[in-house]
Amino acid sequence: MIKALDKWLLPYLKQCLTRQKTPVTDVMLAVCDHFEPFHDTDKDGALRRLSIWHKQLPEIVASASDHHGHGPKHTFFYPVEQYDNEVITSLAELCHLTRNETEIHLHHHNDTADNFRKSLDEGVQALRRHGLLGNNRDGQPVFGFIHGNWALDDSDPQGVGCGVRGELAILKKAGCYADFTMPSAPHRTQAPIVNQLYYSRSNLSGCSHHQGIRAAVGELGTRGLRDQEDRLLLLQGALSLDWSRRKWGILPRVENSDLNSNNAPTAHRMTRWMKSEICVSGMENWRFVKLHTHGGPERNHPVLIGKARQTFHNDLAALAKQSGFRLHYVSAREMVNILHAAEDGHTGDAGEWRDYIYSPPDCL
Repeated sequence: MIKALDKWLLPYLKQCLTRQKTPVTDVMLAVCDHFEPFHDTDKDGALRRLSIWHKQLPEIVASASDHHGHGPKHTFFYPVEQYDNEVITSLAELCHLTRNETEIHLHHHNDTADNFRKSLDEGVQALRRHGLLGNNRDGQPVFGFIHGNWALDDSDPQGVGCGVRGELAILKKAGCYADFTMPSAPHRTQAPIVNQLYYSRSNLSGCSHHQGIRAAVGELGTRGLRDQEDRLLLLQGALSLDWSRRKWGILPRVENSDLNSNNAPTAHRMTRWMKSEICVSGMENWRFVKLHTHGGPERNHPVLIGKARQTFHNDLAALAKQSGFRLHYVSAREMVNILHAAEDGHTGDAGEWRDYIYSPPDCL
């Protein structure tokens, strides 16, 4: 069905009817980049793209600051099956220079569980050699994950792009602290759960993330779920209908939190992302805005490391001041730390909990 509406429209409409309209005190904003510098190019092209990022991303970081004085954050989810020492060295240097982070992205097709485990282990070790990936309280590496081709847990109905079921448990055992794949609409892999922070139990039937328990505060909440070996945290970006932008002047367009050459970040979009009310249940005043993009190809550079991004952050500062919320630019890791702090009942300034459980990578 067009835009995968059969998967997500009813859950979305139900959410619209039950919104609580709680005053917002804190907004966490993370940009999660499916960063593929080798997309449609060779190694020279990949390095050329990284040189552009080296030149322009520092300007973006210096162009604005949040409530704690942090510049805009950009988390690179690098496809570890495309590992190249020189390319990752450049990416690690960029992260060190701009105080940004790298996580794991992986494309695989007709794969097996054993090979998937091996790919994750090799990817973790490779990135760690460059000082990348955060650490848990025992000093072991942890990572956020985005599934290539959106096919998390063998969820593509055409049977492509994965092949591994029980994938969530494998990710958790490998050190994954959260999956950031959704939303994928208009792709056919879109899950029927939308605009949620939730835990899914891994199973061998596939599509485990199509069911779950919403992250919640307190003793009756979900803090105990994060330590269970067969449950993984799913952190979604906003998915909605935008009636202010209409196709053919009639049909609403889909807002899926994607930043691309045809859809730059704007204050109007930020308002819509916030209205999706992605939060920990019981802490509705803390909102989580997770955006995604593909920052490798040059066509998307103007909206990510050009004037459009600078304008967005300037307008966002004005929106935060006008609306009275604390804005926090966060990495994927920091966003999850703040989410867990909310589960544990911490209140007040959300930015105080950036390193709550998972500490920064060594390169920072």
